[in-house]
Amino acid sequence: MQQNHLKNIAGLLLATLFISTSGVLGRYIAMPSEIIIWFRSAFAAVFLYLFCKYRKIDLRVKSTKHYFPFFIGGVFMAAHWVTYFYALKLSNVAIGMLSLYTFPVLIAFLEPVFLKTKFNPIHIVLGLLVLLGLYILSPDFNIESSSVQGILFGLFSALCYAIRILILKQYVLQYNGVLLMLYQTIVIAVCLFPTLFFMDISGFQSQLPYLLLLALLTTAIGHSLMVHSLQFFTASTASILSSVQPIFGIILAFLFLSEIPTMHTFIGGSLILATVVIESIRSKNK
Repeated sequence: MQQNHLKNIAGLLLATLFISTSGVLGRYIAMPSEIIIWFRSAFAAVFLYLFCKYRKIDLRVKSTKHYFPFFIGGVFMAAHWVTYFYALKLSNVAIGMLSLYTFPVLIAFLEPVFLKTKFNPIHIVLGLLVLLGLYILSPDFNIESSSVQGILFGLFSALCYAIRILILKQYVLQYNGVLLMLYQTIVIAVCLFPTLFFMDISGFQSQLPYLLLLALLTTAIGHSLMVHSLQFFTASTASILSSVQPIFGIILAFLFLSEIPTMHTFIGGSLILATVVIESIRSKNK
């Protein structure tokens, strides 16, 4: 039993490691963010479709009422991915990932609006902790600073991700998680398809290996492993364990991009990640 538990934890951490490669790849790939996300989504959709066929997962949408929320969820996912990659390119992997990781607190604020739950005042305290962490990340607030722009794009990305999760939350138990990811990647690829005609795609051939890595390792395998791991843990436990994602991202950025985080990044990032852990433990004890 203990061996199986350790195996499940290792699987979740491996999924988190694979997903955290998005930071390094997003910053390294020399193409416009919209183009990167189109290729990421198109390639990932192919991989996910083949996986669904191999596992004989039913691809049908169960109700016509589900089409609209799935489409809107995909639009917000597209906005989340594109703006996240803008955050990475404008600042660095550490700031981009830590700004994105404000999404659990944003979900806590938005959940009463979307799901008609009762608002808990503790979320105001957690929100203030996040704001303090973001301020420490960039104490000299200047809108012309690329680091500040990166933080703002990261926050908007987190907002889009939080809304997408709340839109799809009620459908998670009705559909296979891999199938939901397939729907999302298809919608994203369709929405971003026009960008292929007016944005620079000249670097496609040289960047193809990294685009395939982003689609297969980060998106298809990473997210599928994450979905598989969730059946062994509560959402709260998974959130706490996946809090290491920015840490993995910072380590990978140091190894592959020689990005060295500052003391401001460590202190601000610690405050942001602390709010994730606090909210996860608090929600688990409800």
